[in-house]
Amino acid sequence: MDMDATYFFVGIKGTGMSSLALILHDKGCKVMGSDIDKYTFTQRGLEQAGIKILPFNADNIKPGMIIVAGNAFNDDQEEIAKAKEMGLKVMRYPEVVEMIIEETTSIGVAGAHGKTSTTGLLAHVMSGVSPTSYLVGDGSGKGTPDARFFVFEADEYRRHFVAYHPDYTIMTNIDFDHPDYFTGIDDVCDAFETLARQTKKGIFAWGEDKNLRKLNANVPIYYYGTEDNDDFVAKNIKRTTTGSSFDVYFHDQFLGNFETHLFGEHNVLNTLAVIAVSYFEKIDLGKVKQELLTFKGVKRRFTEKTVADMVIIDDYAHHPHEIRATLDAARQQYPNKKLIAVFQPHTFTRTIALMDDFAKSLNIADQVYLTDIFGSIRENSGNVSSADLGKKITKGGKVLKLDNMSPLLDYHDAVVIFMGAGDIQKYERVYEQLLSELSLNKN
Repeated sequence: MDMDATYFFVGIKGTGMSSLALILHDKGCKVMGSDIDKYTFTQRGLEQAGIKILPFNADNIKPGMIIVAGNAFNDDQEEIAKAKEMGLKVMRYPEVVEMIIEETTSIGVAGAHGKTSTTGLLAHVMSGVSPTSYLVGDGSGKGTPDARFFVFEADEYRRHFVAYHPDYTIMTNIDFDHPDYFTGIDDVCDAFETLARQTKKGIFAWGEDKNLRKLNANVPIYYYGTEDNDDFVAKNIKRTTTGSSFDVYFHDQFLGNFETHLFGEHNVLNTLAVIAVSYFEKIDLGKVKQELLTFKGVKRRFTEKTVADMVIIDDYAHHPHEIRATLDAARQQYPNKKLIAVFQPHTFTRTIALMDDFAKSLNIADQVYLTDIFGSIRENSGNVSSADLGKKITKGGKVLKLDNMSPLLDYHDAVVIFMGAGDIQKYERVYEQLLSELSLNKN
């Protein structure tokens, strides 16, 4: 790390970028950055750390800066172009992460789904037992001096994670996503195989994923799951309205009974992966048990609040498998309440590619509403609409507009789950406001 330079992050509010900015700040580096003006859930941590955030502008770039360019931006972005013109060093996000990987025992978490939740859980457990730096995709990051471990999220999009050479990699699953980049499932598998071959000590992979079972690597692969042919197995799983508990075995060796206050089958698997890494790093499993009990979850993953008589859940789910997992978790926690899903499709290409799967997953809810499709920096239009998806949904499928959220006011003593990776939270805020006003009027 160059302690004399100022690290300037282009797109500092991005989920990975804000985490990385916090890590460098904690390490004693000078950090600032630029982004859009609109408030994002990642910016609070940056503000609390006193990291300056400016609007995008070429004039922000000054001599003595090292530019950290977010993955969403090309070299023609005004600040990056200015930096290159001035001969300043421009690094891409994955290059900076790789620098930190080299300094510690590093554990990367990869997968089409479950990366952020698993990274957050692993970071929480490891931090409780040993000095740990971490980089989580919910915008949280921490740089610990003399850290033994570095826990980080490894994103497969555009093969960003092939910049990494971690000691261990957890692979939660392989699935076809990002149809704007990957040509199909074989292309996704090829990307994961590259990361597997670059892993130095061991890989922990979900055993019930047929694509992960085909992985080739130069290090041992340990499979975790609920089947007898897995290496780390969760047995006697008990799921209640307060969480889940289960026995863990490594082959025939009983490692103990573990408990988590998280919901959904996927969180049992995520916990199992964390236990597997801890076992191999010879961490006291008694301490791991204690740390698991205090983990509250990560931002924008099943975040709950109660307004009037309604439970409101906010979740980043934007793929059919994630929607299924979120609804499964909500059913576990609220078995006797009606579940209303409000889903914002994220990107036009994903909506077209996975249309039938979206409909199937959403129909698990008791009632479904949609919002208009949220584009992305790379694609802001396409020949598909939310109404097209709505036609395939049997449990509703009406498209809500921001200026008329009143259909949601027909429900009482129920659970509304807002899901999406775009700006779904603005719909949530309008609904909360309406609910608050109604309950005030009643009192």
